[in-house]
Amino acid sequence: MAVFAIGDIQGCYQEFRSLLRKMKFRDDCDTLWITGDLVNRGHDSLSTLRYVSAMGPSAITVLGNHDLHLLAMAAGLRSAGKGEKDLRKVLKAKDCDVLMEWLRRRPLIHHDEELGYTLVHAGLSPAWTIKKALKQAGKVEKVLTSDKINRLLKKMYGNKPDQWSAELGKTDRWRYTINSCTRMRFCYADGSLDLEQKGPPDAGGPGLKPWFDVTRSHQGLRIVFGHWSALGLFIRPDVISLDSGCVWGRSLTGVRLEPEGVVQQWSAPCAGVSS
Repeated sequence: MAVFAIGDIQGCYQEFRSLLRKMKFRDDCDTLWITGDLVNRGHDSLSTLRYVSAMGPSAITVLGNHDLHLLAMAAGLRSAGKGEKDLRKVLKAKDCDVLMEWLRRRPLIHHDEELGYTLVHAGLSPAWTIKKALKQAGKVEKVLTSDKINRLLKKMYGNKPDQWSAELGKTDRWRYTINSCTRMRFCYADGSLDLEQKGPPDAGGPGLKPWFDVTRSHQGLRIVFGHWSALGLFIRPDVISLDSGCVWGRSLTGVRLEPEGVVQQWSAPCAGVSS
């Protein structure tokens, strides 16, 4: 059995299927990790959701910021923007309710102690050990699967708080957890989040570093993530960044994970950028 990991699909369904064929993925014996953001900006978010949800336990995907935004739209808390026509197709689909029920049950973090990797969309708060990260993510996941989901989805938007504290209230804890797991790119030396900068690692500005380059309480953990297309494919012993910007006209990237590290890489070029 092989474990594969791929970056943000964002509705790039053709490229996703092409990448699976290149990797010779077999859903009867292999496992696929997806870094989240299954939807938005690509050509076919609806087919992507249908296909991944039908893969059952052979596909493990974490929630990304676009996935959470789609849940908020489905709940009537947000309207589709000018560039979100692909999401409108999802919302109008006959099986939308079934797909949203499946989506809201995806985790924020997947941690495989035996394999030695942790999967998350954007990153892990530098202030957290893996134990703390899983605990806080679990609290958000519990609300997402409860009748209080709309309260969370309504309150999750915003950039504050930017630092973790045990004194934070419930809503602030939710927002900080979601932001660090699904939106973070840069941090200051003290671990506070900057959620404005979206460029490459060397364009963060004074005092800012990529979140994985500041002192972290989970130092040494091997983290597989996406979200940061301006960073692109980036592999070093402790981090594997897989968002290679397919939705922006570049490619969708996949790797095979083994306890000793990444042993193979594949890519599927963009078939065309959505207007």
